[in-house]
Amino acid sequence: MNLIYILMALLGGIALSIQAAINSRLSVGIGDQPIIGAFISFAVGGLCLLFLALQADWHSVSQNISLQPWWRWIGGALGASIVFTSVFLAPKLGITNTMFLFIIGQLMTGMVIDSYGLIQMPIRTIYWWKFVGMGVMFLGLFLFMFGERWLQTT
Repeated sequence: MNLIYILMALLGGIALSIQAAINSRLSVGIGDQPIIGAFISFAVGGLCLLFLALQADWHSVSQNISLQPWWRWIGGALGASIVFTSVFLAPKLGITNTMFLFIIGQLMTGMVIDSYGLIQMPIRTIYWWKFVGMGVMFLGLFLFMFGERWLQTT
């Protein structure tokens, strides 16, 4: 694996946690309105992407955009729901618990997509050690979220 890709993914994870904290504080600052906080965050992000997209080759885009199947258009709605969910849950569960649950959900879904080649992605074989790794992640999630309570009862 290319080290730059690993660093990009790590920085993306760092940004998700920072974004959840910033957006949840924005939500509180505007009257505890998580949907409005998510909207403002998405709007600012949209403006940033618009600026970058204006640099693209729109001739080739315009020729192919209408040929896309319907399901390729729902990524933005999924992104908006992720931003809203992080804004809503971060103050209730904590940033770390929220991100831990996001990561577990991403890993489980990623394994299914990879193993079956869903959504036109290449098939990547899932070996037993990846299931062991997921088990370790679930154990880590349990200990992280419930370890203190569990230790107090034993």
